[in-house]
Amino acid sequence: MRAVIETTAMDVLMVRLFDTIAESNMAWIMAADQALRQTFGEMLIDLVPSYTTLMVHYDCLRLEHGEAHGRIRQALEHLRPADTQAGERHEIPVWYDESVGPELHRVAERAGIGIDELIRRHCDHDYCVFALGFAPGYGFMGLVDEELATPRLETPRRRVAAGSVGIADRQTAVYPLVSPGGWNILGRTAVPLFESARRGNPLFVPGDRVRFTSVPRAEFEAQGGDTTPLEERQ
Repeated sequence: MRAVIETTAMDVLMVRLFDTIAESNMAWIMAADQALRQTFGEMLIDLVPSYTTLMVHYDCLRLEHGEAHGRIRQALEHLRPADTQAGERHEIPVWYDESVGPELHRVAERAGIGIDELIRRHCDHDYCVFALGFAPGYGFMGLVDEELATPRLETPRRRVAAGSVGIADRQTAVYPLVSPGGWNILGRTAVPLFESARRGNPLFVPGDRVRFTSVPRAEFEAQGGDTTPLEERQ
């Protein structure tokens, strides 16, 4: 692994550790996150880990560009991968149904399998949280079984219900609030991701693992889930 450091602003450096997305990257990304936080200390304004990079926002009034660059090199000099089990593991109950998951048929047909098998496969993996973005509490997760990978919709929806669980290519995610979106929606969860993020404690953080579990409608409703069909929200 060879780190490439790129200047993206007068007080921001981008540390690129990998060129391709892989679950195995996260052990190194999280180790780099910890090492950089320790090295920069109070000089650090923000640090954002992602799929293959870490964005380092430092205090340029207290730290010159060259010194910031040197601190990054110092932090990464003897880097070793972190224990990937250090992140939390979350189980997210999902009601998989075509009324709230209108792309269930599309994804299953593309994979050449039945809907029940699609649900089983989507639930049969611990997904790594690569990054947060798009909306508060929105975690980009992967990697989805290659046979289930499905391109985004050609025309995004204007409104996707909060709690919608979807697939885009080899990634999966949960929409924390009502928003536009072009992912293939498979079902819905009642877990309040946006509320957690609004309190400043997002449920998911990079390095966490997420396992989806299939629940029947009655259980979803008992958890406070909204059963309004997605197409009525367009």
